[in-house]
Amino acid sequence: MDKKFYITTPIYYPSDNLHIGHTYCTVAADCVKRFKKMQGYDVFFTTGTDEHGQKIQEKAKDSGMEPKAYVDKIVSNIKKLWNTLDIDYDSFIRSTDEVHEKNVQNIFQKLYDKGDIYKGEYEGYYCTPCESFWTEAQLGEGHTCPDCGRETHLTHEESYFFRLSKYKDKLLELYENNPEFIEPAFRKNEMIKSFFETGEGLEDLSVSRSTFDWGVKVPFDEKHVVYVWIDALSCYLTALGLGTDDDKMDEFWPADVHFVGKEIMRFHVIIWPALLMALDLPLPKKVFGHGWILFDNDKMSKSKGNVIYPEPIIKLYGVDALKYFLLREFSFGSDGSFNIEKFMQRLNSDLANDLGNLLSRTVSMVKKYNDGKLIDMGVTEDVDNELKDMAVSTVDEVEKAMEHYHFSIALEAIWKLIRRTNKYVDETEPWKLAKDEDSKDRLNTVLYNLAESLRIVSILIHPFIKNTSVEIRKQLGLEDEVNWEDSRVFGLIEDRTTVLKGDVIFPRLDIEKEIERFNEENEALLKSRLGDNSNKDEDLDTKEEVTIDDLDKLDIRVAKVVEVLDHPNADRLYVLKLKIGNSNRQIVTNLKSKYSKEDLIGKKILVLVNLKPIKIRGVESVGMLLAAEDESGEISIASTLEDIKEGAKIC
Repeated sequence: MDKKFYITTPIYYPSDNLHIGHTYCTVAADCVKRFKKMQGYDVFFTTGTDEHGQKIQEKAKDSGMEPKAYVDKIVSNIKKLWNTLDIDYDSFIRSTDEVHEKNVQNIFQKLYDKGDIYKGEYEGYYCTPCESFWTEAQLGEGHTCPDCGRETHLTHEESYFFRLSKYKDKLLELYENNPEFIEPAFRKNEMIKSFFETGEGLEDLSVSRSTFDWGVKVPFDEKHVVYVWIDALSCYLTALGLGTDDDKMDEFWPADVHFVGKEIMRFHVIIWPALLMALDLPLPKKVFGHGWILFDNDKMSKSKGNVIYPEPIIKLYGVDALKYFLLREFSFGSDGSFNIEKFMQRLNSDLANDLGNLLSRTVSMVKKYNDGKLIDMGVTEDVDNELKDMAVSTVDEVEKAMEHYHFSIALEAIWKLIRRTNKYVDETEPWKLAKDEDSKDRLNTVLYNLAESLRIVSILIHPFIKNTSVEIRKQLGLEDEVNWEDSRVFGLIEDRTTVLKGDVIFPRLDIEKEIERFNEENEALLKSRLGDNSNKDEDLDTKEEVTIDDLDKLDIRVAKVVEVLDHPNADRLYVLKLKIGNSNRQIVTNLKSKYSKEDLIGKKILVLVNLKPIKIRGVESVGMLLAAEDESGEISIASTLEDIKEGAKIC
């Protein structure tokens, strides 16, 4: 094969079991692989796990385990899930693989020898959960991480730095000359505004740590481990055999597309291409940042009990029902909200009513009226030509949508054909034709056309829901193997092919009962994965003790939010206008991802009013609101149990 295609998912961070949001990206990548293979491409698909870093080390310690043993268990669950979902990956790379670690050391050494890595002192703010360094200008209120909202820690340590600033102009030139490098297109402006036009602009990157040791050792300085993002990003090369399989590297690199979550977009469109430029390697053709799957418009969290795992859905409704919903319901580049009732409705309307019913009706009528034989007698009318024209033209719509990873649009094109075919049944009324012996040839033609339409549908849905495709073909008396180009031709079912009546492929659901059944399954899994941690009686991890004199220094008041404004220079921040007694003031907060403006206006909140004023991204903030944060990073603004007048002092 001459046509090559390389696709990757993120290298997932296995600090916990993967939920439906991670599944979304992997299902999408798997769909693209199947689609490209059907088009005649030789495809290589990489996924894997990024297993180093401070967060993993701390989680393992909390669990009383060594880091490798901790991640081994989670990685085993991930591989089991991908196997259940029939994910056809070619390489599962682990950053703890020996060959990968050697590659990372070689890359680090090469960059150092070239002068693109140098030794220095790092002083700044570090977010452990995100494994990210931030300048003060980039931080939210209270020095919180602008990505996750958690507290950052002022860090001062010896570090090696990558000369990221050296590649600023080349990166901007890359974006300008290759508009399809970053998709969706609006994310390009987000990156430039946030990382090239703020503070000092694009700064050199700290690429080693010396305060923990769970990572790849810097080859020439074992006091340091390689920064996790150089480690993880290099997986895309190691998976192809960098340094061990030059032929495969030559065949498949550069990557045609990296699928990543929007929260790690900056690593892939800024750090990654800069590293490749420094290594004199070709750049990936595209980085596609997909949105998040929320739960009822809220971010999934174990502490809220709203995490949706894929396993219960698969157990109750099958792999294809889950895949179809993920790819059909959401626009791949935007956030979407998972709602179990919406899932059930989509299953009933699209899969049970439209597709399942069409297959069942067609096979049943062929069995009943023609002894199970498909025979085209060529008695054609205008309504037949309309169906045929639509059937053979649908493939072009699917291909056009898939070139831009518009999975939902591609599936909608296929379902238009399915709905048109159902309408064809109503238009031709085979049950009436069966009553008239003189209409036998016309009846045979109608039944054949129905089967042919389903044959084309079975090809078009194959990359998305393979098992359903195979079952449709089985009931139509066709071989499992599909040929993409056969979807362009109407009339390929051989004369006198015998259909085989099978089970209903998607039974209709009683939504009320199924929601209850699903919730029981998901809650049981969530409980099992929480384990015994929720019942442990452990001492709180508190800061050093203070005296009442220390507490007296804090002036905390009740404040009323009277106005919420978007920060003029930071997309992630709000500016809150507050009334505190007879005083008015403003504070800058990073809770934009957590609360809407409507959620905040009129609310009574607690504010530390005697905090020294600071400027955050050019806007003065006088005071700091109080909020609680649990171990999973979920945040809730602190308020009072009773309604109390603004300005009241907390004592």
